[in-house]
Amino acid sequence: MNVPFAKTTRLLLVFALSTLSLMASANTLERVRSSHTFTLGYLPDLAPFSEQEGDKASGYAIDLCLKIAEKLESELGLPDLQVRYQPVKVSDQVNAVNQGKVDILCTPTPPTLERRKMISYSIPIYTAGLSVVVRKDASEPLLNVLSGKVANSGPTWRASINNGLANNTYATIEGGVTEDWIRERMRLLGVIASLVTVANNDEGIRLVADGKVDAFFAERMLLKNEIAKQGAAKNLVLLDRIFEYSPVAMIVERNDEDFRLLVDTALSEAYRSGTIEKGYDKYLGGTNDIVKKLFRVYALP
Repeated sequence: MNVPFAKTTRLLLVFALSTLSLMASANTLERVRSSHTFTLGYLPDLAPFSEQEGDKASGYAIDLCLKIAEKLESELGLPDLQVRYQPVKVSDQVNAVNQGKVDILCTPTPPTLERRKMISYSIPIYTAGLSVVVRKDASEPLLNVLSGKVANSGPTWRASINNGLANNTYATIEGGVTEDWIRERMRLLGVIASLVTVANNDEGIRLVADGKVDAFFAERMLLKNEIAKQGAAKNLVLLDRIFEYSPVAMIVERNDEDFRLLVDTALSEAYRSGTIEKGYDKYLGGTNDIVKKLFRVYALP
């Protein structure tokens, strides 16, 4: 056997495999530059942030991703840059970015420390608020306690503190931060209740409308959109109370600081130019003084 030849062959094979690995994990800017294509990942049923329209998409987050595409065109010198729209599932959104199936996930999600072990985030593009939908004929104790009032008037005994929350059935999206939040509150309050998890907001709204659950917790803007879309407002009510706030952002590849810098630069320019405020007016019902102050906080100098 020709030992030197065999050794050389093995070295070439190792080199080839390493090159393939490097190509697969090439940073986003190089991938876009070589392909002349920018692939936008998005959740297809999360209007007004992202919604599928044939082979394209629309929504508040999609418009912002198109601003990022414009920044790529100018920074990379790619006037012929093509934008592709790739719908992804909630369960696959992290892998889609990690594996290079999409260059960015436009639909904003709340950053968590656990997720940041796998992916990275842009600066925030929206402040989500956790709210709840119930039927208009819900019991008075439930309506009171979910609105931040005392469940029952009159003397309150230790055993009846959580009567407004107990013995009800709640619903939320499976596997999200809202599910963790509800389970933790139920544990801390000692509430005896049932929690049902659903695949999407549409399913949660229908369960409340059909009387199968007592309340559905989700992001406020998404709840408003679902109620309007389904025409279910006649027997449902979105309570005014916001239980928690959370800045949400776009997902980008971890350890790809050059692309992340470009994304954050484009978004910061959108904040300062008024583009994001126009997006709020178009998709999210307009701004207020608090939202405008957050614009100044989120935009990087």
